[in-house]
Amino acid sequence: MHPFAYARATSIDEAVATVASNRGARYIAGGTNIVDLMFDVVETPSTIVDINALPLGAIEKHGDVLRIGALARMSDTADHPDVRAVAPFVAQALDASASAQLRNAATIGGNVLQRTRCAYFRDVTQACNKRSPGTGCAALGGENRMNAILGASDTCIATHPSDLAVALVASDATIETLGPAGRRSIPIADFYVKPLQDPSIENVLHHGELVTSIDIPIAPALANSHYLKVRDRQSYEFALVSVAIALAVEGGAIRDARLAFGGVGTVPWRSHEAELALVGRAPTPEAFEHATSIAMSGAVGREHNAFKIPLMKRAVVAALAKVSA
Repeated sequence: MHPFAYARATSIDEAVATVASNRGARYIAGGTNIVDLMFDVVETPSTIVDINALPLGAIEKHGDVLRIGALARMSDTADHPDVRAVAPFVAQALDASASAQLRNAATIGGNVLQRTRCAYFRDVTQACNKRSPGTGCAALGGENRMNAILGASDTCIATHPSDLAVALVASDATIETLGPAGRRSIPIADFYVKPLQDPSIENVLHHGELVTSIDIPIAPALANSHYLKVRDRQSYEFALVSVAIALAVEGGAIRDARLAFGGVGTVPWRSHEAELALVGRAPTPEAFEHATSIAMSGAVGREHNAFKIPLMKRAVVAALAKVSA
């Protein structure tokens, strides 16, 4: 680990000003991701700005929006009655994440900003365009069992690791920020960046911009939602594949469908085409299988991860059956 300076912010404006004025400064809250990366010398910040004292931990309804503060802990968010009532799959995604100890420390803002768990990204002796642009991608011809089958490129096939972000993408959530240029409301669909020429650019945040909350629009479909995670073991493991599903069914027909995937995409992956294929149809296994085929039509498997394509199809059908029961 490289030496670094430590500062503790006492206000949001102070935190933003401190990080914005120093290209080497980074925010820290729970520290469950950045500290690991600092130990691995993947991240080498010159200054760490502690934001735990900031008033950003509330979870509350504002009209037709459920607002989750960026400093709300994962465990508190998962247990919150409004979260469980408005969007059960958000709570389920959090419950399926990491371990109980990490969920007690990690924050919502940090979760959506966590970096990939690709082994080549975390090994500084290996080629990785995400860590060092222009060096190559060792995963392309290496051990890529955990890597992406959707949204990949010749420069990077790393998966996005967040369970929560998958449910948030299906929720049409908005990420609220404050930066040197003021406040922004960023639809989560526009927040993450797929790897192209520079895979190190993972989201649209500017340096110094601080995530302040996640806003989830309250919608009937979200109340009937489910998060299914398939993994090698039942705890403290990242997804092989995961599915966030929400359905509104009226008069025997699907009126609103939300379908997003984790463990398979370079970003949290949503299939609007599959959703459109479900709307207006009865919630039958045949409809679910048809939508799944559409969702996976662009998937590209490699030597070690091609199994994710049929696995995801089975997971989607199982999750859709769960919410339509």
